Amino acid sequence: MSKFYRKILNFILIALLGFSVITLPSCVTSQVEPLEAIRLDYATYNLVSLVLKEKGWMEQEFAPDNIQVQWALSLGSNKAIQLLNSTVVDFASTSGGSSLIARTNDSPIQGIYIYSNPEWNALVTTANSPITQVSDLRGKTVAAAPGTDAYIFLVRSLNEFGLTTEDVTVMQMQHNQGKAALEQGEVDAWAGLDPYMAETEIKQNSRLFFRNSEFCTYGMLNVREDFARRYPEYIERVLKVYEKGRLWSMEHPDELREILARGARLQDAIAAKQIERTDLSNPRLTEDVQGTLKAAGEVSKAAGIISEKSNLDQATNLLIE
Repeated sequence: MSKFYRKILNFILIALLGFSVITLPSCVTSQVEPLEAIRLDYATYNLVSLVLKEKGWMEQEFAPDNIQVQWALSLGSNKAIQLLNSTVVDFASTSGGSSLIARTNDSPIQGIYIYSNPEWNALVTTANSPITQVSDLRGKTVAAAPGTDAYIFLVRSLNEFGLTTEDVTVMQMQHNQGKAALEQGEVDAWAGLDPYMAETEIKQNSRLFFRNSEFCTYGMLNVREDFARRYPEYIERVLKVYEKGRLWSMEHPDELREILARGARLQDAIAAKQIERTDLSNPRLTEDVQGTLKAAGEVSKAAGIISEKSNLDQATNLLIE
């Protein structure tokens, strides 16, 4: 992202957090064809998106302009990136690590907002499994969704205990499929993601045998680069509504639990478990975010997820600076 647009986005977010009314500089509101629809994803791992979809606040924001709001479901960060790359949506929810991987692959996306700082990943096994620590995974099969924070979490966890993906058999599958494979005994372990992880934890007594919140990257809202160049004023308005949803979510935890339970078809206890592991307190793209992304990028590069030729500093700067 250019420094010019980063300054604009920081200006927007600071004003929103200060409850100020702002007007973008006229130089970024040049005439383009009228926008007919704002297209966003929603995801069970992005609690704020579920609130916005149920409350209709995005629709209320754009109704006076006769701009439709269209929603598309993301089943994982990798699927959200696909939605952005195929121009199905303009805004999509990913983990920060997934956004960085996409950026190194020349996906024209920009991170504009942190919708959560979650502990949404862990390594999971069945209740009666002999696996109790990461070192027990040597020679075992592990399910993980490629291009997601869960996959990066698996790589970092293995590395922490002197292992690599060469020491295990990684079965690449989406998060919901990985959960099912674990429960059906098709794999020995699973690199999990909430709410699927909370669901199997409560319903099947599955065990989270390794947790480390520092290995989880932030939940990031991304926009297509082309949209950002052409319609910066609409980014301001989308972020304004996201801020409304984030603040409401923190102030109404019981209603948030109900919305998640309905939206993801979960028991209340499962929804509560996911919310317990989700921090919604800071939406800013801080230096901590940048540091977490770079650390995840280095691990991904060493594991071959990111090409050795990739310039991580450049990719991070293009994504969030």
